[in-house]
Amino acid sequence: MLNPDRLFPLDYSSRTIARALYEIVRLLPIVSPHGHTDPRWYAENKPFPDPAQLFVVPDHYVFRMLASQGVALPDLGVPRLDGGPVETDGRKIWRLFAENFHLFRATPSRMWLEHAFHDVFGVTKRLSASTADEIYDHISDCLQKPQFLPRALFKSFDIEVIATTESPLDELKWHEMIRASGWDGRVITAYRPDAVIDPEFEGFAANIERFGALAGVNATNWSGYLDAHRNRRAFFKSYGATSTDHGHATARTENLPESEAKALFDKALTGRISAEEADAFRGHMLTEMARMSLEDGLVMQIHPGAYRNHSAGVMTSHGRDKGFDIPTRTDYVRALKPLLDAVGMERDLTIILFTLDETAYARELAPLAGAYPALKLGPAWWFYDSPEGMRRYREMTTETAGFYNTVGFNDDTRAFCSIPARHDVARRVDCAYLAHLVTTGRLDEDEAEDVARDLAYGLAKKAYKL
Repeated sequence: MLNPDRLFPLDYSSRTIARALYEIVRLLPIVSPHGHTDPRWYAENKPFPDPAQLFVVPDHYVFRMLASQGVALPDLGVPRLDGGPVETDGRKIWRLFAENFHLFRATPSRMWLEHAFHDVFGVTKRLSASTADEIYDHISDCLQKPQFLPRALFKSFDIEVIATTESPLDELKWHEMIRASGWDGRVITAYRPDAVIDPEFEGFAANIERFGALAGVNATNWSGYLDAHRNRRAFFKSYGATSTDHGHATARTENLPESEAKALFDKALTGRISAEEADAFRGHMLTEMARMSLEDGLVMQIHPGAYRNHSAGVMTSHGRDKGFDIPTRTDYVRALKPLLDAVGMERDLTIILFTLDETAYARELAPLAGAYPALKLGPAWWFYDSPEGMRRYREMTTETAGFYNTVGFNDDTRAFCSIPARHDVARRVDCAYLAHLVTTGRLDEDEAEDVARDLAYGLAKKAYKL
């Protein structure tokens, strides 16, 4: 059974306050403004194939840990780029997962998984080699019932709105199918233009050709390229998008003269652009995207600081997003200055900054967000989407940026059944932190109640214009 006081403070006074705050927020609807669940699930509303396809195969948090202990990705059913053989027997994959479940002790993944097993599927035994088949059969049986179809789970999780993330090269056919079905679940998209902004992205020139075709313009010249972004952004807005998302390796921004930007774009199309020039072009395009956000109102998210696809072998065999993105040091003060000089004081612009470099929270990010009207801080992200990471985030940012220069919580996940678990963890950690502020005389309890609601629900809705 899950401990009802998990993540709450140890001392009686603080724990009592944390419990009371949690009761206020625990049943608030879920606002999920940024994530990577598959819109096809909601469009087709078909049963999930089996427990392995639901919990193991799509979740890089899970299979990266197993890979670190020598379990081969094909044995976990992770698809190969070349279509080569991988394990397809869900029960075999599940047994391998269960045999190694001890590897997740004390990790956030363990907490999310057990929350989903218990609260979603009613599992009351710990997963292990000896219980693997019993739990597999139980979850498999559940997945055949109407109440476990994707749309039914969406409702049972009390998701008010969820944003998926798509490339400008995506035709959004699954979002169109959702719309045409008449279902009232709110699933929106978000504009992720990395494939047509990063000259080092595979197939960049071909991507630009398709980009222009979808946008109805010639995107191989500079003005047409910018128009293609405007057209596709408008198309994404027609499917509910309220945000863009940018996953650059660094936080570098530039504000180049038009002639220099055009020259870099032309070089990128030829494939003869240097690494430094490619980085400059990416940096300039962040500023162009911010200017477009001033025009069309889309909120801008920047997710820098990951060395993407660190394993060349895994990238070659299995492709992107397979658990080998590694945090790096990131400079924000100097890197963001060209962007902030251009648009940082704009009150009608929202730029949400995320980081994988915790050392930047107190030194750079909180002071920046505590000064520039355009900037807000995203929540603890990815490797720090954990109880300890969330607590450190609050401790290092609140004194300079306060609560209201942050944007609440988002789950940023591909693992559908982990969404309520992740929000529950965030709400518990925030209630524990607020209880500490109350017991140390820095916040009145009625104020803590207001902040708890805002952190769990209100700030995300406001920041993402939902």
